[in-house]
Amino acid sequence: MCFSKCAKCMGYLLLSLAILCIVANILLFFPNGETQWSRENRLSRFVWYFHGIGGAGLVMLLPAFVFIGLEEEDCCGCCGHKTCGRSCAMLGSIVAALIGIAGAGYCLIISALALAEGPYCRTSTGWTYPFSNTNTHYLSDHSTWSQCIEPPKVVVWNVTLFSILLGLSGIQIILCIIQALNGLIGGICGACCCQERSQVINLHLLFC
Repeated sequence: MCFSKCAKCMGYLLLSLAILCIVANILLFFPNGETQWSRENRLSRFVWYFHGIGGAGLVMLLPAFVFIGLEEEDCCGCCGHKTCGRSCAMLGSIVAALIGIAGAGYCLIISALALAEGPYCRTSTGWTYPFSNTNTHYLSDHSTWSQCIEPPKVVVWNVTLFSILLGLSGIQIILCIIQALNGLIGGICGACCCQERSQVINLHLLFC
């Protein structure tokens, strides 16, 4: 079925994006490639929400593997018909897609909040969130980034990685929505074809 092949492609895309999200979240623990800031708990509070590792990462592995396996999945057949079983599997993939949307949505929300608040850093007045009340204006006003003294280049580090997580999780949501629609259409079409096939078989048995 072309629907299951499409789901398989979606699955591999989601798998790749999930790995990238995990890597991006891990890098947030090491501003400028240094480990001392995580040991001293000098990181933005949103880093500890594990939104890239958990939400858009490990949680996304479930729908990714479900979608990849749909081409061979037939739910042990349905009424003896393999096609009907695949239709059932396609409809079941909608649940996996909803789980993926929830995980990616969590990552997207946390990333947006982290960008709005800005990084936790040491300024001339001590450790604080210097951009928390700027309504994200600091993102376009790079001259203000020098307020953060430590960790070095933490603003660039956080903005880049949180933006990557925001973008990747947004793509994941779109892919999961597409697969949910694909599963719905594929499941309904498969069920209709299966019903027609059953009617043909019953007519054949009736006249034989």
